[in-house]
Amino acid sequence: MDSTFDRRAHDDTGGARVIVIDDDYAMGLSCRKILEKTGYAVQVFEDGLKGLEAVLAQRPDVVVVDLKMPGISGMEIIERVHTADPDLVMVVITGYPTIGTAVEAIKVGAFDFLPKPFTPDELRLVVRRALGQRRLLLDSHRLEMEREILKRRFVTFVSHQLKSPLVAIRQYMDVLLRLEGTVGAAEQRKEWLARSSQRCDQLVRLIEDWLTLSRAESSELVQRRDPLDLSKALKDVVEASRVHAEKRQVSLGLTLPDREIMVEGDAGCVNVVFSNLVDNAINYNRPEGRVSVTARVEGPEVCVAVADTGRGIPEAFRSMVFEEFFRVSDHGEQNPPGTGLGLPITRKIVSEMGGRIDLESEVGVGSTFTVRLPLLSAKRTGPTAPLQEEELK
Repeated sequence: MDSTFDRRAHDDTGGARVIVIDDDYAMGLSCRKILEKTGYAVQVFEDGLKGLEAVLAQRPDVVVVDLKMPGISGMEIIERVHTADPDLVMVVITGYPTIGTAVEAIKVGAFDFLPKPFTPDELRLVVRRALGQRRLLLDSHRLEMEREILKRRFVTFVSHQLKSPLVAIRQYMDVLLRLEGTVGAAEQRKEWLARSSQRCDQLVRLIEDWLTLSRAESSELVQRRDPLDLSKALKDVVEASRVHAEKRQVSLGLTLPDREIMVEGDAGCVNVVFSNLVDNAINYNRPEGRVSVTARVEGPEVCVAVADTGRGIPEAFRSMVFEEFFRVSDHGEQNPPGTGLGLPITRKIVSEMGGRIDLESEVGVGSTFTVRLPLLSAKRTGPTAPLQEEELK
């Protein structure tokens, strides 16, 4: 009996794919009926060689194979399949069960061993366990791939992000060495040392942002869950950004509701979120532009909008602004401000706090980033009353 997968059942149930190889027609038919009732897509082969070819070609989730068959044996099938793909999970069924054959089958690559005769529940149980093993193997490979991706990203980061300022600093040092004994050396030395200092600051920011992002990817960033007065946090961020805004000739405004807005999280992380957004709004603004920070309460959450009157973000780039190292350049600008890690960090922190961040932008008009965070429950804070001292401990 050589049958093909029931595609309709497979698509409707999302069932795993199972190949049964058994020269006993009745046994194969029984396995198929039992497993299809469970929702699996089942294919049965009486011929061992044809079954082996199907397994190697289709790579199902589970293979159920009889040991004693004419021609190619179940043991040889297991060994050849395991050699070709160690991640294929195989279950042995046999009417001649012994400890020796079970051990031998597992040694050559079988996952489990089921003696005949068996009940439908026993077959379903062993196949379910095999599927669990299959998922574990696939998850393990996925994690390995993610680790490799992280390693490659780190290499890319080092080579492209750190190399540039280091090369610049080296060039500045060469210039400083050549300045010795020249006219005006003291004044020129001051200029090149200032440039070197700026590059060093850039390196420090890159490393700090990278470490913060690494913690965020491990869900280890927002470790504290303290009640926080968001109004105070926003006032601190705006006040700390005023000097930067003045240097860029940008006005900075803050609008808060006439009520307490309490959230739960880490004070340092909240500061990182809104400092990143305000700094970006200043950096990508125009001279004589404006940055407005507005907080409002909407139902069970607080919405904080950081709006600027800058260049805006083209539609083609809006889906990319939260990607690591991406920075929006203007008119071919080769070195746009920032490290390209601020927004990815911001989104991860907001997500860890149970919120989300949205972007609206129009080229030539400006951009608005809106952070939505859940308010601390009224049960803990009261509708407008400040927290009691014992609640802050």
